[in-house]
Amino acid sequence: MHIQVLALDGVFDTGLATVLDAFGTANELAQAQGLHSLRFDVSVVGVRKRVRSAQGWTVPVAPLDPLAADWLVVPAIGTKMPGPLQEALARPDIQEAAAGIRLRGEAAGKIAAACIGTFVLAESGLLDEQSATTTWWLAPLFRQRYPRVKLNEARMLVQSGALVTAGAALSHIDLALMLIRQASPELAAITARYLIVDNRPAQSSYVINDHLAHADPLVQRFEQWARGRLAEGFVLDDAARALATSKRTLARRLHEVLGKTPMSYFQDLQVERAVHLLKTSSDSVEAIASQVGYADGVSLRALLRRKLGQGVRSIRASG
Repeated sequence: MHIQVLALDGVFDTGLATVLDAFGTANELAQAQGLHSLRFDVSVVGVRKRVRSAQGWTVPVAPLDPLAADWLVVPAIGTKMPGPLQEALARPDIQEAAAGIRLRGEAAGKIAAACIGTFVLAESGLLDEQSATTTWWLAPLFRQRYPRVKLNEARMLVQSGALVTAGAALSHIDLALMLIRQASPELAAITARYLIVDNRPAQSSYVINDHLAHADPLVQRFEQWARGRLAEGFVLDDAARALATSKRTLARRLHEVLGKTPMSYFQDLQVERAVHLLKTSSDSVEAIASQVGYADGVSLRALLRRKLGQGVRSIRASG
């Protein structure tokens, strides 16, 4: 399998190295197990002759040939905050890369992008009307910049046809393992064991809700209002009245910034508080339920199970 890894100026060192090391490890393990037909031919390509990483290292690159490989992989660039990222996306080299990616997509070529590399893929227009994920803390910017993309930042990996996107930072390893798995599930499994990588289907457990909420003044005020009345439960009319806005405006802003309804975000805050109390206090589940607006422990457990999925197993369930 031939894989091109696109290194743009300021490429995220860890992301690039992680992808290369994962495929390199897979090749060594395949050779050791006599799987000589399984080999990943990986080349680092660029749209400029000279590429420097975010840490200042020179990255040797070959010219990008959008149609040459089985997969084109786009690692992150090392620009992590919204303002500088928007400036970076306007750079000529990134726009040239987006054009090459678009050419590959129009020829039905397979493309994978991780972390902030998903923004470069989105610049090509190929993600429009497609499902995708991105780095969780930049989800508000992603939604505003690419409103036609069906974003689900809670996921670690999302495949939509010939396009694969991965979440934040170290999701580069999840992306590489997914591509290895397409060639051989067994080789991917043993590579993951050698690299000590657990299965991580979601990045939702890593999300800092405060960070996302503070991306918008109205959403921040809603979050502060909600935290002050978790025990009382949620009524949309009360929230809109307290924030001096309309229900429609509040719902629209929550969706634009967080991709959630006001009720869903209120429940996220209830879950956050409940999990904190379960881990740090000796209160019973029944007592904690009343502190976060639920009538009994059964209802609270149902909410935790629905919001956290399998992760709820690690939380104290007895009271």
